[in-house]
Amino acid sequence: MTTDTVHLGAARPAPAWAVRVAHLIPLVVLPSGLWRIALVAGLPIGAYAYGAPVDPGPGESVYIVSLSLVSEGLALLSFGLVRPWGEVFPRWLPLVGGHRVPPSFAVTLATAGAVPLILIWGNAAWGVAVNGNDLGFTPAGFALAAACYLPLALWGPLLLTLAVAYHHRHRPPRPARPSRPRHS
Repeated sequence: MTTDTVHLGAARPAPAWAVRVAHLIPLVVLPSGLWRIALVAGLPIGAYAYGAPVDPGPGESVYIVSLSLVSEGLALLSFGLVRPWGEVFPRWLPLVGGHRVPPSFAVTLATAGAVPLILIWGNAAWGVAVNGNDLGFTPAGFALAAACYLPLALWGPLLLTLAVAYHHRHRPPRPARPSRPRHS
């Protein structure tokens, strides 16, 4: 064990609200993944292109399912901002395994993920609000797609909130300010 290795219980625990936010992130990502998998499975979800139901080919299907799995996997990584396993690099990683995760590294990665998510899904939500159903979906299919994809607009802000909470939890404590005498 090196001097950089941290004991898992060394950091302050995440507040309960942050743990709830970390649990919420995979749940806001899940509906869109399930919608994509339903599309690949050929379920009638009202997705049309050029007047016919969308029928992705084998290559597109692999991509769509992979996108769903990777998205959900990335969403699950938000637990690293509230759990002890996010405080120490896994032992199997060369050079850094078993060492403390620098808080600035975790905050930078989370922020670097949150900002594009805010821009991408905020823009998509704005596009739906402005353009409505310009994709050729059936009305029910559009409502289903919107219900499955609009929660993604929360992913970035929730992740950014966790990054800020992680930063506050890991910054050095401020020195106590001397108390001022009260004037009567």
